[in-house]
Amino acid sequence: MTGEFAVWVYLSRTPLLWLTVTLMAYVVADRIATATNRHPLANPVLIAIAITACILKLTETPYATYFEGAQFVHFLLGPATVVLAIPLYEYRATVVRSLVPMLAALLVGSVVALASALILASALGIPRDVIVSIAPKSVTTGVAMGIAQTLGGDPTLAAVIVMLTGMTGGILVTPLMNVLRIRDMRARGFAAGLAAHGVGTARAFQVNEVAGAFAGIALGLNAFVTAILAPVAVTFLR
Repeated sequence: MTGEFAVWVYLSRTPLLWLTVTLMAYVVADRIATATNRHPLANPVLIAIAITACILKLTETPYATYFEGAQFVHFLLGPATVVLAIPLYEYRATVVRSLVPMLAALLVGSVVALASALILASALGIPRDVIVSIAPKSVTTGVAMGIAQTLGGDPTLAAVIVMLTGMTGGILVTPLMNVLRIRDMRARGFAAGLAAHGVGTARAFQVNEVAGAFAGIALGLNAFVTAILAPVAVTFLR
């Protein structure tokens, strides 16, 4: 047992250990999601987070130690966001035909996401720096962290809020669309990407390729629009 403990102490100081733990947690989570036929509640991101959190708790590993290795995944958020331009190019003809309703939905969705966060948080008396971190909750993590840091918020808190928003959206989007009887995969995907960023986009791809493509388009466009609107919206907090 002493030898095993010594090995664990050595490995726990190796940054790549936590990268491996993160990737393996997602592989296990994806297997679970597949076994449940991709049920909305079996969201692989949510399951992977739960698995990783349990491991960190059991090993009493500080977040800073974990992030030292997991930051490699964080680094890939930027390139992954840029790659979302690919579905925009592949479906450019369909996008052009649906441009007006897409832009209308984009503007309304971005404004509602920002305004709802700012108004509710202000009404509850939440401190300004926390509100700033909450504001970009519906954009992808890398962009949200950048917006929060630029406006004086906490990037780490922003990342947590973004993930909670994404997981909630990823779970609710399919049942909600079914209840509303929305069958157009373009609309379903665009709504998922707009409200639930990367997690919603991943869920949309699991349901339908067209839905996933339009979710990726919404994710990218919403990140761009929110980066412009957020600084303007935050000025009303002063």
